[in-house]
Amino acid sequence: MPIIGLNDVDLWYEAAGSGEPLVLIPGFASGAWSWTWQTEELSRDFQVITFDPRGVSRSRLQNGAAVSIRAIADDVAELLDHLGIGAAHILGISFGGFVVQEFALAHPDRLKTLVLASTSFGGPNHVAPSMEVLAAFTSVEGLNSAERIRHYFGTAFSADFAAREAKTVDRFCRLREENEVPRDVYLQQLQSAMAFNAEERLAAMTAAALVITGDDDAVVPPQNSKNLVDRLPNALLETIHGGGHLAFVEKAGEFNSRVTAFLGGAKRSPAHARRNPS
Repeated sequence: MPIIGLNDVDLWYEAAGSGEPLVLIPGFASGAWSWTWQTEELSRDFQVITFDPRGVSRSRLQNGAAVSIRAIADDVAELLDHLGIGAAHILGISFGGFVVQEFALAHPDRLKTLVLASTSFGGPNHVAPSMEVLAAFTSVEGLNSAERIRHYFGTAFSADFAAREAKTVDRFCRLREENEVPRDVYLQQLQSAMAFNAEERLAAMTAAALVITGDDDAVVPPQNSKNLVDRLPNALLETIHGGGHLAFVEKAGEFNSRVTAFLGGAKRSPAHARRNPS
């Protein structure tokens, strides 16, 4: 499993499959493990590239290097350089969606299309979740403990899915337990997420975009996805009915097929893009 040395981080990554490159950027305090429900299926059609973001799990910071959304976006660009890839499709979930937006702004020539799942443009017009959900994310007590992880993800899965698919929830939580997130890295990601605001910059993201939301998302309410589509020049909204914040796990087959159809689909005009066919 390869590790590349960048300017200030030893970055762990993995590539699978062939075809056009597709980079998957994980959510808040997550790593490559979170794409377990995507890599096999998507790698049938694409060269799927996953990685642990700087400081998370197997990606080690060098000499007290900082963690930020922009730094992770720049790491992706350097990873593409290392792999000899000029441009790629970039998909991000939640916090990873912030990274995708920053990548699109900082490295527009490296972007084929973008997929923004369960995410927002941030800033003062972000539609926030309940205080209970916010509290689950901001606490660092017992950060890598089984109890803390299960409490944290208890807000991310829809209640119906958690009741029906306890084994899947447990598997997801155990994968997180096996991939430690240092406290300082967690806090830096949190600070970077709270400061993120791309609303006034979205008009510059002219690449075709797919925005996906679960209509039962309690962490990043679906209105955020609708607001993204209203401001992006060429965006398509897809709603996964009954899906929570982790709809890409809860309804992985549907999520994967929608992503595959978009990436391989016909050209869409901006007017068509704003229609939600779900």
